[in-house]
Amino acid sequence: MTDDSLMMDALDARVSRRNERREFFKAMTGAAKVVGGLYAGVAAAGAQAQTTAALTDADILNFALNLEYLEAQFYSFAAFGTGLNTSLLGGTGVQGAVTGGRQATFTDPVVAQYAREIAADEVAHVTFLRTALGTSAVSQPAIDIGTSPNGAFSSAARAAGLIGAGQSFDPYASDENFLLGAYIFEDVGVTAYKGASPLITNPTFLEAAAGILAVEAYHAAIVRTVLYSKGIQTPSLIDATEAISNARDSLDGSSDLDQGVRMIGNASNIVPLDPNGLAYSRTAGQVLNIVYLNPAAVGSGGFYPAGVNGTIKTSAAS
Repeated sequence: MTDDSLMMDALDARVSRRNERREFFKAMTGAAKVVGGLYAGVAAAGAQAQTTAALTDADILNFALNLEYLEAQFYSFAAFGTGLNTSLLGGTGVQGAVTGGRQATFTDPVVAQYAREIAADEVAHVTFLRTALGTSAVSQPAIDIGTSPNGAFSSAARAAGLIGAGQSFDPYASDENFLLGAYIFEDVGVTAYKGASPLITNPTFLEAAAGILAVEAYHAAIVRTVLYSKGIQTPSLIDATEAISNARDSLDGSSDLDQGVRMIGNASNIVPLDPNGLAYSRTAGQVLNIVYLNPAAVGSGGFYPAGVNGTIKTSAAS
């Protein structure tokens, strides 16, 4: 096959997105028919009263800080067996505790090193955002990163078909489980920063958000690359990324954005892009749909049992 043919095949694979998306989470929520609007293109309106005034940079950065708390706690526990220092948890809003979390059982030294590196990056993101926000920084909300059958990780894995009723998913049990747990977060973080960055007005904050977006994209690429590499010998691992991708797509609305690590013909899909070669975006409401594990307009659930802190706190209505 010629180089031109290979290139055309790759382009065709990019354009030919999966047309069938499994309908997940129906058992978790009813069909949401509430018509919700997005104000300022990012915060979802819903049953809870939210202002329609334009969002401030602080609102957007605080939304990002909520996400960074989740990632930092997960990676810190997985890599080092401990969570964030208490000095990084306080702020406005109700401070919550972390449910679960422990050091992962790594057998692959490469995965263990990646976990330590990413953990350090995520802690740095929390520290930076808190410093940038100053006294307006929100406190850490309640976070669920445990392994109970009814916990967030297990609920997400069950809805994706990775485990059965009453079973639990432990992202700390193995290299592969850790990577799948990380896979749930990293792609969401990239799309969240991509969607929020155009709304930031302060050039300094915008530059910082672009820098964090780039780091999250590096993290996502690492996780996706290792999952694909290990999946060559264990195809079920690649199948799991497709199942999680479909689950995320079923939560964030009717658009078909999410992609696993495999393209048509088993080609790798390390970088999920649109047909123009661009990373895709999610609104804050869509991001909350995924982390709340709910396609309806709600204020809490999933990885945030009591919701997030700040102005942007309600998921979008599908």
